[in-house]
Amino acid sequence: MSVIRNVPEIFGSDVFSEAVMQQRLAPEIYRSWKQCIETNTPLELSVANEIAEAMKIWAIEKGATHYTHWFQPMTGITAEKHDSFITPAKDGTVIMEFTGKSLVCGEPDASSFPNGGLRATFEARGYTAWDPTAFAFVRDGSLYIPTCFFSYTGAALDMKTPLLRSIDEVSREAVRILRLFGDQETTRVDACVGAEQEYFLLPRDMYAQREDLRLTGRTLFGALPPKGQELDDHYFGTIRNRVSQFMKDLDEQLWRLGILSKTKHNEAAPCQHELAPIYSSANSACDANQLTMQVMKKCAAKHNLVCLLHEKPFKGVNGSGKHNNWSLATDAGKNLFSPGKTPRQNAQFLLFLAAFIKGVDEYQDFLRCTVATAGNDHRLGAHEAPPAIVSIFLGDELTAVVESIVNSTDYKNPKKTYMRIGVDVLPSIPKDTTDRNRTSPLAFTGNKFEFRMLGSSQSIADPNVALNTIMAEELGKFADELENAENFDEALHDLVCKTFTQHQRIIFNGNGYSQQWKDEAKKRGLSNHSTAAKSLPTYISEKNIQLVTKHNIFTEAELLARHEIHMESYCKIINIEALTSVDMVLHQILPAALAYTKSLTEGIISKKAAGIPCKAETALAERLSNASDSLYENCEKLRSDLTVVPENIDEAVAYYHDVIVSGMELLRQDADLLEQLTDKSYWPYPTYSDLLFY
Repeated sequence: MSVIRNVPEIFGSDVFSEAVMQQRLAPEIYRSWKQCIETNTPLELSVANEIAEAMKIWAIEKGATHYTHWFQPMTGITAEKHDSFITPAKDGTVIMEFTGKSLVCGEPDASSFPNGGLRATFEARGYTAWDPTAFAFVRDGSLYIPTCFFSYTGAALDMKTPLLRSIDEVSREAVRILRLFGDQETTRVDACVGAEQEYFLLPRDMYAQREDLRLTGRTLFGALPPKGQELDDHYFGTIRNRVSQFMKDLDEQLWRLGILSKTKHNEAAPCQHELAPIYSSANSACDANQLTMQVMKKCAAKHNLVCLLHEKPFKGVNGSGKHNNWSLATDAGKNLFSPGKTPRQNAQFLLFLAAFIKGVDEYQDFLRCTVATAGNDHRLGAHEAPPAIVSIFLGDELTAVVESIVNSTDYKNPKKTYMRIGVDVLPSIPKDTTDRNRTSPLAFTGNKFEFRMLGSSQSIADPNVALNTIMAEELGKFADELENAENFDEALHDLVCKTFTQHQRIIFNGNGYSQQWKDEAKKRGLSNHSTAAKSLPTYISEKNIQLVTKHNIFTEAELLARHEIHMESYCKIINIEALTSVDMVLHQILPAALAYTKSLTEGIISKKAAGIPCKAETALAERLSNASDSLYENCEKLRSDLTVVPENIDEAVAYYHDVIVSGMELLRQDADLLEQLTDKSYWPYPTYSDLLFY
C-alpha cells in the first residue's frame, strides 16, 4: 500500500468545501450562499446556477462523470441515483452540463422506499432537495450532493429532514436562554455530535460460506469456542497487520471526504474494532457516520475482508454499539455543557443541565424507542451495553452539586461554600473529576453527554432528533418562565432547585447491570422496556405526538408513518432470520449431522460384527440421533408458526417476539449441540473458532 501523503494536504480534498467555494465562486455568489446558510433563506436560481457550474468543473477535475442526489430514506442507510453530466450538442457531440435546477432538486420514486402509508404504490412522485449546509463531495467517479427527501405532498420521507428541523428548534430555544444571561452576540446554537463506531472484520472467504452472515448480518447458529474474550487480550491489543492495513486505507479515504477520523483500536471481542471521530455539527456528523459505514464496507472488500455492523454478530461475545456524544455549542464555539470558570457561567450550565435532566426523565420512553431494533435487542442489558432502563450518570462531583442545591446544604469542595444559583459565592464546578460509568445509557463526560444505547448499524439521526427536541421543549418552558420573572436570580435559583428536586429519579451513578438497579428503577417509576417489541408501541404515545408536532419536527402523520416502518422492519428482520434458520437446518445442519451419524452407525455395525466394543460410537450416535430428531421437530414447528403470523402489525410484533424468536432459540440450542458432537470435516460452514481466530 502506498504511503499516506501529508494529512493536512489530503484532508477534505474530495469535498466541495467552504474553502473551495471561496476560491471558485465570485465574491457576490459566495456571500449569497453564506447569507442563505446564516438566515435559512432559499437561494436564488441565478446563484444556484453559478454554484452548480463551479461545482461541476471542480468535480470533473476530480474525475467525476456523474452526479447524484444522495439522501437518507427510512431504510436507515443511504440511497443514490446517478446521472451523467453529458448533454447532446447540435453537432452530434456532447457537452458536460450541470444546472442550478439539477443541483437544487431531483425527482426519485417515492413509493419504492419505506413510507409508512404516506405514499401509495401508484403515487410515486417524490423530490430530493439540496441541503446547502452539507458539502458536496466526489466519490467513485460521481459528484455526491447531500439532499433531503420528501413526497409530492411535502411529507418528510427521510432521516435528514427531521434532524434539520430539530437542530433549528433547539437553536431557537437555546438562544432565548442565552439572551437571559446577557449574551446578545450568539445568533445560533448548534447540536454537536461525535458517533463512535464499533464493527467486526472477518475474512471474506469464510463469510461467504455462512448463509446466516450473508443474509442477516449475524450468526444464527454457532457453538462457543474454547477461547472467547475472557482473557481481555484483544481489547486495545496490538492490531494485526491485515487489519492495520485496512485501517490505514480507511483513514485516508475518510480524511479525503473531510471526515474527522481520530481514534482506532481493537475492541473487547476477537475481530472487533472501533473508530471514533472528533465531534462536529449534528447534521454533518450524521452524514459522516453514514459515509463511514459505507466506506468501511467497501474498504474491507479491497482487503479481502468483510465489515460486519450488526449489533450482535456472535452469541456469547460482545456486540457492537455506537456511542453518540452529544452537546450544544454557540456559533462562537462555546460549549454550553462546559461548566465554566465563573459563577454566572456555572448558573447557565446548571440551567442547561436541569433542562437535559428534566427532558430525559419526562421523555425516557421516546429516547428508548429511537434505539429499539431487532438487532439491538441482543445487546441492551446483556452486560456489554447499557440496560434498557434509561438513566443519567453525572458522577460523584456533579451529583454532589445537584444534591447540595436540592437540599440547600453546603457543597463540599476545597472551599466549603453554600450553593445558591446566580450568586457570586457559587464555586467553580470542575470540568471532569469523576470516573466513567460504562453501564449508564446517558453519561455526562465533562462537557457532553454520551448516549450509549445506539446500535452499531443504525442511523444516528433518530436519537439526535429526540435529544434535540426534548432539549428544545424544556429550554422553551424555562425561557417562558424566566422571561416573565421579576427577579431573574431568584427565579433562576428556584427553577433549577425545583427541577433537580422533581427529577432526581433519573440520576443513577451505580451499576446498571445489577438486579438491585432494576428493582430500584421500578420503585422510582422508571420505564423498563426490555425489548423492541415492548418499547416500540410507546413511540406514538399522545405525549410524544404532542412533543414533535408542537415543535414541527414531525406532523402526526409523519410520526405514525415512522412508527409503522419501525414495526414492519422488526417483523421483516425476524422473519428473514427465521426463514434463514429453517433453510440452514434443512439443507446444511441436519444433512451434516445425519451423514456423520450414518458413518458412526456403519462403523458400529462393522465393529460389532468383528466382536469389538463400540461404547463411544454408540453413545455418540445416540446423542446425535436424539439432537437431530429434536432439531427436526423444532424446525417443523417453526415453519408452521411462520405460516400463521397475525396480520395486525401490533399483534405481529408481539407474535414474532414471543413465538418466532423463542422458536429460533430452541432451534439454535439443538444445532449448536450438533456442532459440538459432529466431526469437523462434516460441518458445512466455518465455526466460531474459525471466524474469530483466523
